[in-house]
Formats: sequence, structure tokens, C-alpha cells
Amino acid sequence: MSHARPVSRRRLLGLATAAALTAGTLGTGAAAAETSPAEGPVGALNRSAHPLSDLDALGRMVGGARVVGLGEASHSGHEFFTLKQRVFRHLVATRGFTTFALEASWSTGLRLDAYVTRGVGDPAQIMRDEFQGQYVFWNTQEYLDLIHWMRRYNVAHPDRPQLHFVGNDLGFPGKTAFDQVSEYLTKYRPDLNRDIAASYDSLRPEADTEAGPWMAHQLFAKSATERKADADGAASALALLRDQGRPHGADKHSREAYAWAVQNATAIAQSFTGYAFPDEQFSERMRYRDQAMAANTTWWLRHRGGRILLASNNGHIAYTSDNPAEFPEPTGAFLHRRLGDDYVSIGLTFNEGTINALPDYTAQQPKTYTVTPAPEGHNENTLDKVRYRDFSIDLRTAPAAARTWLDTARPTRSYGLYWSTDDPGTALNRSYDILIHLHQVEAGHLR
Repeated sequence: MSHARPVSRRRLLGLATAAALTAGTLGTGAAAAETSPAEGPVGALNRSAHPLSDLDALGRMVGGARVVGLGEASHSGHEFFTLKQRVFRHLVATRGFTTFALEASWSTGLRLDAYVTRGVGDPAQIMRDEFQGQYVFWNTQEYLDLIHWMRRYNVAHPDRPQLHFVGNDLGFPGKTAFDQVSEYLTKYRPDLNRDIAASYDSLRPEADTEAGPWMAHQLFAKSATERKADADGAASALALLRDQGRPHGADKHSREAYAWAVQNATAIAQSFTGYAFPDEQFSERMRYRDQAMAANTTWWLRHRGGRILLASNNGHIAYTSDNPAEFPEPTGAFLHRRLGDDYVSIGLTFNEGTINALPDYTAQQPKTYTVTPAPEGHNENTLDKVRYRDFSIDLRTAPAAARTWLDTARPTRSYGLYWSTDDPGTALNRSYDILIHLHQVEAGHLR
């Protein structure tokens, strides 16, 4: 949920190929001449960098982490999307990962997971329905390819743990989440159905196809008083379910059903609470959102187990914010507080290419923009001098000469929903455990 407004960073998506991926710019590319450590950080980075064709090296960097945040410097770069599928497939095969989490609404994840696990629905139609408004850049061929691959994997490997798709964000409280709460009440607590339905009647979207118009209406058409009343209604339903909603004579299955009902009600309340923050509390609205994304991710981890690859913007998966006045505390900081070393953060940078973005916060249709090579003084300018065209590097174990350079904040590309030439200062070593750098990207393939 971006709660869009003209801000300096424009990094607000914030609130939104097939089976074989070609190497493309993910290969080693041409190597530059070796440099000595005395020549500065490039020499030290050269000794630590691994070509991106070596995903085993990246797997070793991930180690035993249960949640891996994999960022992106733009919400619409083809290579960022295909890299996430490539890394996820490798981690599934070699590290036992089972869940792909995306910076998308919780209810959207429910619909796509039903397809991935049970073949329910048409993922292309679900993406058209749900990836609207602040999530428009997720409606890509690259993500559709990933979802189809996850379904094929589950069908082909019935003896292995199922793969799952989850959304951890709060932009759109879709009908599916409401329906699942109602199904629980009908089966286990019909005595509460009327009271909770009364709270939900004015909140429930009529159809999941309304995602874009619903979010715009909630943000721009409703008054602050109306948004606060909506949040109070959602919170009231959640409180009633938590306080009185446990199933009578609970067994294992009914206890699990109750946990899911509470989580769905929580996701609904998160959404309406996020919209209820007044405009003058924009930074607190964004802190609440990042905290909710971390809470939803850890809830899934504890209730589903396995290991999670979390796909989101660099600004969310990082440990520190590069714009604390507007985005005070990233999802990565909350996850590290909850999980410790079980959370690992991977930032993605790129030197040049094309990306999709909205021209401003009033625009409805994305445009494609050209990003020229990073100028002197930018982090990407130095990273692009490393001997591999595309590479990964463990920032935690980099040589001292590299760490000194990595600890200094420098201008770094970061694009979300909106096009902007602002390049916030980022100290890479303070933000991420691992860094992946791509020489060139092209705009994502919007559907």
C-alpha cells in the first residue's frame, strides 16, 4: 500500500522464461583485468565476488537462514524478476525452501496459493484481478512463469513438501480473506457469525476484481473519519474472534482452523488500519506497514514451517532505511528483531538499462524509462568495475578494504512505483548481508 503522495523517494510500491531461464546477463560476462588491493575497493571486491552463474556460492552465503529477503532496485526490471525465480528454484532444490513470499496483499497470496497447491483458479486472471493500482508492476509474464513452475513442481513431486505462494502486504483486503473467516465461523462458531458479519458488512469488497478501484476509493474518496470507522470495525471483528472465537472442544484441526481465521482477520484489520493513518502521520503509516509485512511473514513461517524467499523492494528487505523521514523502519529490521540470524538480507543493484515506472502519483499507466550508467561517486559505478559482469558477494566476510568502502553511504539507484532521479545515500554493508549486482537490466514484461 503506497498511500501515494508526491514524496522525494517515489519508492512506494510499496502498496501496489517458463521452465528454463536463459543465463542472459546472469552469466559471468567478460572479465576485466585483475586489480591489486592497493588500487582501492575494486581489488578487494574482486577477491570476494562470485559470478552469478555460481548459485552454489550464493546458497552457501544464505546458509541456514529460514527467511531470505531478496530485494530489487526497481519494481519493474525483467532481470530482477527472472533472477528471483532462478534463485528460488535453486534454493528449493538445494536448501529445502518451500515458500515464495511477495510484497503483495495477503488475500492475493491466498488465491495464488490455491492454484499453486491445488490447481484452483486461473493464475493469469487472478493476477489481472489483483495486481492493479499499487501492485500493477507484479502483473508480468515473469511472475506468471514462476507461478506456473511452482504448480508443475507440486504436481510432479507429490512426495515432497508442497511449494507455497504468500503475499505479506496489506494494500487490498480481498474478498477471499473475508470468506475464509466466514467459513470458519459457519463451521465452528456460528454463534459469533452475526456479530462479526455486522462489522464486516460495509468493509467486504464485492469482488476480487475490484482491487485497483477499491484501493483508489479507500485512499482518495473516503474522509479520514470514514477510514477511521472502517479500521475500528475491522479491529472490533478481530478482537471478538480472538477473545471468544476459539472452537468448542478444540482438536488439532479446529485449532488450526482458528489460527487461520485469526490471521485472516488480522490481515483485514491491518489493511484498514494502514489506510486510517492521517496524512500528517505518513512515516508512521509506513512503519506500520513494514511491521505488518514482517508479522505476516513470520506467522507463515511458524504455521507452515519450511523456508521462505521474500521478494520485495531493496528498501523493505534492508536493515536500515535510506529515507528515515518517510520510511523509518524497514521490514528487514523487524524480521531481524524477530528471527535474528534466521533472517538474511540480499540487496540488488544495477548499473544501467530500462525500467517501468509511473510518471507521478496521479498516473494510471506505466512508462518505460532509460537509466544511464551510474556516474562517478555512485555505489553502482564502483560495483560495475568488478571483474564479473554480474556477481554476488557476501558483505559480512568481505576483506577489510572492501568493508571500509561498503560502510560509507553513497548515492544508489532505488525505484518503486514512481519515476524519480533521486538516488538516496546507502551504505551497502549496513543494509544487507549479501549483495547481487547486475550490469544491465531491461524493463519487466507487463501483461
